[in-house]
Amino acid sequence: MSRPSASVFVRCSCGHLHWGRYGAAGLLLVDPARGVLLQRRAWWVHHGRTWALPGGAIEAGETARSAAAREAFEEASVPADAFRAVAASVVDHGEWSYTTVLALADGAEARVANTESAEVRWVDPDDVPGYRLHHDFAAAWPALRDRAGQELVLVVDAANVVGSRPDGWWRDRHGAAERLRDQLAKLAEAGVPDPDDAAVTWWPRVVLVVEGQAKHVTGVPGVEVVAADTDGDSKIVEVVARQQAKVLVATADRELRRRVEALGASILGPGTLRSQLDEL
Repeated sequence: MSRPSASVFVRCSCGHLHWGRYGAAGLLLVDPARGVLLQRRAWWVHHGRTWALPGGAIEAGETARSAAAREAFEEASVPADAFRAVAASVVDHGEWSYTTVLALADGAEARVANTESAEVRWVDPDDVPGYRLHHDFAAAWPALRDRAGQELVLVVDAANVVGSRPDGWWRDRHGAAERLRDQLAKLAEAGVPDPDDAAVTWWPRVVLVVEGQAKHVTGVPGVEVVAADTDGDSKIVEVVARQQAKVLVATADRELRRRVEALGASILGPGTLRSQLDEL
């Protein structure tokens, strides 16, 4: 049997009326040179004539990430290969939720693509509050503004993480590092929770720093591998220092933690990382 249509209104426990049987999702697309892509809703749709994000109901069996990409194409003609999704922020009403997918543009062009859109426009983030916004978007914007244009870089101390579990890694350090790399590639696709906000999930750029017998491990899609010729800790500090993003470092080394925290990075313990990998 087919699932019921997503195109219905749902009343949540707060008493508010929302569109989408399975929830809804929108795309917060940021281009550093042009700003944030906003859509002015057509007069005839729910909350018409207000500005918000391209978005709509999630279809049965669809992820919020794919729904946001689909809606951005249907409403604003933005193809999925023109941006990179970096995070998802969820507002959960129990019976209904809205997921904002934050993404970075890669030269994306946008135009009105269907009758649900009256106009699409790139707007400076500082100017967004001056528009007549959809009230839910207006409420969410301050928190979204803090994350707009950001990404998460997960820097992994391979030697420390591999050595955190006695699984025979000492017999084949190269192979153990490759296994970790492949698990990290799956994690980059699945996402990691924000250490400070349970409502946010990041799809990180992963940098795996290897050394010694593992230094010839090569990268794969989703995981950049950086080899340290001598001092692995110093290479990790170097990698962290050159990032212009939110950085999470996976290590249990106390001195290394002190050095990267001084650069503004947060710490993810190897045990926590291993638990996330085991869930994949």
